[in-house]
Amino acid sequence: MKRVSLTQYLVEEQRLHNSIPAELRLLIEVVARACKTISHAVSKGALGEVLGSAGSENVQGEVQKKLDVLSNEILLEANEWGGHLAAMASEEMETIHPIPNRYPKGEYMLLFDPLDGSSNIDVNVSIGTIFSVLKAPEGMKEPTEKDFLQPGSKQVAAGYAVYGPQTVLVLTTGDGVNCFTLDREMGSWVLTERDMKVPEETKEYAINASNARHWYPPVKRYIDELQAGDTGPRGKNFNMRWIASMVADVHRILNRGGIFMYPADAREPDKPGKLRLMYEANPMAFLIEQAGGAATNGKQRILDIQPGKLHERVAVFLGSKSEVERVTSYHNE
Repeated sequence: MKRVSLTQYLVEEQRLHNSIPAELRLLIEVVARACKTISHAVSKGALGEVLGSAGSENVQGEVQKKLDVLSNEILLEANEWGGHLAAMASEEMETIHPIPNRYPKGEYMLLFDPLDGSSNIDVNVSIGTIFSVLKAPEGMKEPTEKDFLQPGSKQVAAGYAVYGPQTVLVLTTGDGVNCFTLDREMGSWVLTERDMKVPEETKEYAINASNARHWYPPVKRYIDELQAGDTGPRGKNFNMRWIASMVADVHRILNRGGIFMYPADAREPDKPGKLRLMYEANPMAFLIEQAGGAATNGKQRILDIQPGKLHERVAVFLGSKSEVERVTSYHNE
């Protein structure tokens, strides 16, 4: 079997669809290279003295792990100097990161969650990086937060890396979803799965069941039906899977089908959800839709939401289309 590298794939995609200009290709390659560096740091674990808390909090008020801070630095440093970016934004930083004046500016803007699933770092369970690429608005001089506030439908690329038994990079540029596996000996990303599709039918769901007492009625109703099994209204048994690392849960759903849910709940009624729209929900929704699935906030398509602020939160229901449509219909009844 002829091996196709990430670079070869991107060049051939550009020839086929004219959808990956050279600047965007370079940007994706730099992000992929940064993910390779993060993967190396993650794989060292205690040997690299990267485990444990950094003793600081991020903008969300969450305690940062050493690897959170390190991964953020790796992504910033890798992407600053290439000339294809106007600015970056990270879940770990309060405001945007403009490209330093000593470097040329490009027409793209990068958003990322440098290390998703931090609670799993110290117990050696899969974690990952999520990223999203937007075009800078026409005529933008100095980038501001407002320039980033574009609906997810405007993304030109999105992807994630999973640092697990293998390190994989899952990518879309708007023409389907493809998966690359890191060949650690060669140091290269190799195309291992083309045109991934979320299976339409599923018997698996992912939700943090410890919050059940706080769920709103539509979510309770939906989960009760799944748990009733083959004697209930759905007429089949469902399994629950929950890794508490969005990248790992979504990667499983891309491969095996299922539905991932992080709903808003009654604990903090003023909060629309926990996951971040710009760094988590939008890129994952783009990938899932490109793979034939669906993604909503319970009421509307996630990619249609107009963000009001950089660190906006949102409820998330994504995965196999029929299941997402069902639980969304319960919210809209």
